[in-house]
Amino acid sequence: MVDLKLSLAEALVRVFLGILFFFQGFDKLFLIKMNEVVESFMQDAHRRHIPKTMVAFLSYLTSMIELIGGLSLILGLYSNYAMVFLSIDLVIIAFSFSLMHAMWDLKHVFPRLILLVILLILPSYAHYFCLDTLIH
Repeated sequence: MVDLKLSLAEALVRVFLGILFFFQGFDKLFLIKMNEVVESFMQDAHRRHIPKTMVAFLSYLTSMIELIGGLSLILGLYSNYAMVFLSIDLVIIAFSFSLMHAMWDLKHVFPRLILLVILLILPSYAHYFCLDTLIH
C-alpha cells in the first residue's frame, strides 16, 4: 500500500508540475507571443547592457523547455530528461531575474522549484504511473 501511495503522490506532483510548465511555455509561445515576451524583458536588459539577441535566445529556449518539458512530465515520457532540462530552465530564469532585479518575486518560481526537487528525490520505483514504465 505504501508503494501505491508513493506512486500516486509522484504522479500527482509530476502531472501538476507538468501542467504549470506546459501552460507557461504555451502562453509565452502562442498566446502572448515571443515578441511581447522579449520586449517585456528589454527595459531591464537594456539598462544592464544585455543584448536583445541574448534575451530573445534565452526567452525562446526557456519557453520551449517549459512547453516540451511540461508535456513530457504530464505524459511521464522521458520525464527524467525533462526534469534535468527543467532544472536548467529554473537556474537560467533565477539567474536572469536576479541580474535584472536585485529583489524579484519568487511566487511563480519557488513552487516549481520545490515540486521539481520533490520529483528528483523520489525513488525511481515511485515512477509507476507514466509512459516510461509502459515502454520499459
